[in-house]
Amino acid sequence: MDPVDALNEIAFWLERELAPSFKVKAFRNAAAAISPLTDDDVAARAHDGRLRRMKGIGDRTFEVIVQATEGTVPDYLQALRERAKQPLDAGGGELHALLKGDLHSHSDWSDGGSPIETMAQAARLLGREYLGLTDHSPNLTIANGLSSERLSQQLDLVDAFNAGGDGSFRLLAGIEVDILENGTLDQEPEMLNRLDVVVASVHSKLRSESRVMTRRMLGGIEDPHTDVLGHCTGRLVTGSRGSRPESEFDAARVFAACAENGVAVEINSRPERQDPPDDLIQRALDAGCLFSIDSDAHAPGQLDFLQYGAARAAANGVPADRIVTTWPLERLLEWTGRRR
Repeated sequence: MDPVDALNEIAFWLERELAPSFKVKAFRNAAAAISPLTDDDVAARAHDGRLRRMKGIGDRTFEVIVQATEGTVPDYLQALRERAKQPLDAGGGELHALLKGDLHSHSDWSDGGSPIETMAQAARLLGREYLGLTDHSPNLTIANGLSSERLSQQLDLVDAFNAGGDGSFRLLAGIEVDILENGTLDQEPEMLNRLDVVVASVHSKLRSESRVMTRRMLGGIEDPHTDVLGHCTGRLVTGSRGSRPESEFDAARVFAACAENGVAVEINSRPERQDPPDDLIQRALDAGCLFSIDSDAHAPGQLDFLQYGAARAAANGVPADRIVTTWPLERLLEWTGRRR
């Protein structure tokens, strides 16, 4: 098989398994190192030893490349494929099969690790019909948030990507926009008007007292550009970043506002977030809210995290028709355009 494809596929499955980032990066770096070479050149370098001396090629990646150039599926890749036959979560299989898209993902334009095209291609390979490209907004400088100028440039790239496709997959122009402390959204309204989808999230001062946080969240929800309320509690329950408690807010008022304004409550599928917790999913369900099961992927393999979100939604009895990411594209875009 093609050695670049083999290396990138290994990185994909490792990301899906939550492998350490340095291990994933090793395979992506090796793929980048040999991608400018012809197949014959890669094979020749593998045969005479020059490949082993190339920057970015280690013992494991060298073994993968050699086996791929010999026309076999590399042993390491085959083992990963076998492990991947097991679902990430035993629950929610029927609901997961109904998901048509994902409204929350990041590329290397902000704090993601892969180019836009790589993220879109991975989503398409996973059977998605659409993917929201939602890089961060300017206030989140630590995540290289997009200024209006950079976002405008990204929109041109999204248009070009979709124009070059066959119509079976749509990359949605979007943003994960910060809800600022005064409740406004961290991007120019003229730019937000150009987008297919807007995920609004709080990323700062997560320990504000309930009254302050509630007012802030209500401002974001009531903005006519907002489609999805992202990871509403901001909690972290596991992972390399440690744990973080839930933000405090008036859930009754927040979810009532979501229901009134047609804003979907995100069921964030990242295993370290599991946000909202089950009790808040139930409260949002009782309030009549819509939901969006999203991956919040920062790398291609993480796009498959939707399995975790589907399992949590199913366990909490969320009806499929109230999950906007089960909707076909035409219905979804009609909904995101409802207030703009």
